[in-house]
Amino acid sequence: MPTRDGVGPSTVGLPAGHWPTMLDFFVERFPAVTEASWRDRMDAGDVVDDAGHPIRPDAPYRGHQRLYYYRTLTNEPRIPYEAQVLFQDAHLLVADKPHFLPVTPGGQYVQETLLVRLKRQLGIDTLVPVHRIDRSTAGLVLFSLDPATRGAYQALFAERRVEKSYEAVVHWPAGHTLTPVYRSRLESIKGKMPVWEAPGEPNSETRFELVEMLGADRARLRLSPVTGRTHQLRVHCAALGMPIVNDPIYPTWLPVGSERFDQPLQLLAKTLEFTDPLSGAARRFASGLRLTG
Repeated sequence: MPTRDGVGPSTVGLPAGHWPTMLDFFVERFPAVTEASWRDRMDAGDVVDDAGHPIRPDAPYRGHQRLYYYRTLTNEPRIPYEAQVLFQDAHLLVADKPHFLPVTPGGQYVQETLLVRLKRQLGIDTLVPVHRIDRSTAGLVLFSLDPATRGAYQALFAERRVEKSYEAVVHWPAGHTLTPVYRSRLESIKGKMPVWEAPGEPNSETRFELVEMLGADRARLRLSPVTGRTHQLRVHCAALGMPIVNDPIYPTWLPVGSERFDQPLQLLAKTLEFTDPLSGAARRFASGLRLTG
């Protein structure tokens, strides 16, 4: 199935089971999508098997195969900020992502994601992010354009051969002393928040540097993550008593839907540096965005 309006096909594996029809399986497997919506998609030929044959809603259920469909959402929230492309060649693209924009489709966002917006804008179906940053975080995201060279760039991140720096504006308690290096064990449930610190061998490390004081109770920091755990910088700042300004989770998890576009998380993926695995050239990219504090 080709990319449609910037969105590639999703896939689902069908297990052994006793659902009467294919429609019955999809309704139970995806409770957030209405039966009427699945019926409409199937009637339109938008759910197909490996051979590209459309699946009818009344077709008898048959497990042990994969089906493909396009994910759509109704009333998807609009993110009122745009990304900027900072660099592009035959292999790489570097984008400056605004706050609130997810990198890839998930949850309540499909069209309003960096990947889908860039695919629509540039017409590049092979675009794939090489790494991720949080939806709440702004800044640099690196994409691969060429499947043949993608693995070389993915290996840079997997093998920690990329120097990353972030900028954060944090709450600064009176008399606070900055810890230059912080390590802890972070644990989480996949797909669930928040992340928490737990006893045991540390699996996360962050380096901190004070850039400037912003009045008596805020400071601008440079953060250099040695590891790349989910929400690592946010958890570490909160654990050290200097939570990032406007963080809706750490240390206090605010109700879902309480975020405000005029109060973005003050965290920015500022720089990426690495040696290009293809050319051997030194690469350095810097975000053009600024934190408001």
